[in-house]
Amino acid sequence: MRRDIFTDEHEAFRGMVRAFIAREVTPYHEQWERDGVVSRDVWLAAGRTGLLGIDMAEKHGGGGNPDYRYYAIMGEEFARAGATGPAFMVHNDMIGRYLDRLCTPEQRDRWLPGYCSGELIAAIAMTEPGAGSDLQGIRAVAVRDGDHYVLNGQKTFISNGQLADLVIVAARTGPASGHRGISLLVVERGMQGFTRGRNLDKMGMHAQDTSELFFTDVPVPAANLLGAEGGGFVALMENLPRERVTIGAFALAAAEKVFEDTLAYCKQRTAFGRPIGSFQHSRFLLAEMATELAVARAFTDKAIMAHAVEELSTQEASMVKWWNTELCNRVTDRCVQLHGGYGYMREYPVARAWADSRVQSIFGGTTEIMKEIIGRGLGV
Repeated sequence: MRRDIFTDEHEAFRGMVRAFIAREVTPYHEQWERDGVVSRDVWLAAGRTGLLGIDMAEKHGGGGNPDYRYYAIMGEEFARAGATGPAFMVHNDMIGRYLDRLCTPEQRDRWLPGYCSGELIAAIAMTEPGAGSDLQGIRAVAVRDGDHYVLNGQKTFISNGQLADLVIVAARTGPASGHRGISLLVVERGMQGFTRGRNLDKMGMHAQDTSELFFTDVPVPAANLLGAEGGGFVALMENLPRERVTIGAFALAAAEKVFEDTLAYCKQRTAFGRPIGSFQHSRFLLAEMATELAVARAFTDKAIMAHAVEELSTQEASMVKWWNTELCNRVTDRCVQLHGGYGYMREYPVARAWADSRVQSIFGGTTEIMKEIIGRGLGV
């Protein structure tokens, strides 16, 4: 069904994304899941197709289009395809905002062409073994020494961790306590003392590489400081709403697709001589999910449009992230149950969706943190 927030140009882009997924992603995704990482070829293909750096300047190889709705469409189509391996959402929606807002002209010339072509894959390293949602607990340290910083620390649960060529690292660069001493440094592939740990064995999203990263006396040029020294925490806070509405939009699209597949299954699967969807309990479950998804879609489209015009509040982004990720968990779980034994088989998309979706209420800020943000916004 056509949605009011999208134009003909947006829908044409949707068609292009679907064709890209059918051609470059779906035929290889099962192999990537076995490998635990996608091929770099799909990143280069995305660059050639114009799916990376859509909002970056054309002179750097980007699309020159700042309309967030194009990124929302990409997320929706990858979610509907169950294509969780290529972490374009991390590269585009999360890291792109930092680069676009904070890069100096020299940094733009140095990094953005490769970022837009898929030759330079990006990651962001905030989470540490002892610091997750509480970013003020970051313990990685970077000490200024002449024309460079000496970086020491450890990060974990880093998406694109194995493939990344550019890693934005949140570290303490000054003696100031709390958030005032945190800065962002861009660590590049091959820097001395930068090593990658194991590719983490996750419950789902097996094709997306997620890693531990280690920094031992890494000499990071001062020219790789992203934004102002001590300004890292503020930059993180400013960009997290974008990350959260993106995760929420992805989760809702995934839930909608699982529901569609389950509804079709309930119409054709029979028990005791009748379709299982015709039993009152199943019919009520389907009615509940359809209603919850419709309500979530209305609020999410409103949030997507608000973010496209830079009017989405931190609290609203947290609401979208909390509600949609928890809804996705509920919907996928109920749909597994409606599939019966087949729902537990990974050859069925519903089983993979259940495992892949579970993390969405955790990363990008847990549900509990989202509620804390919303509550504080209420003045309590």
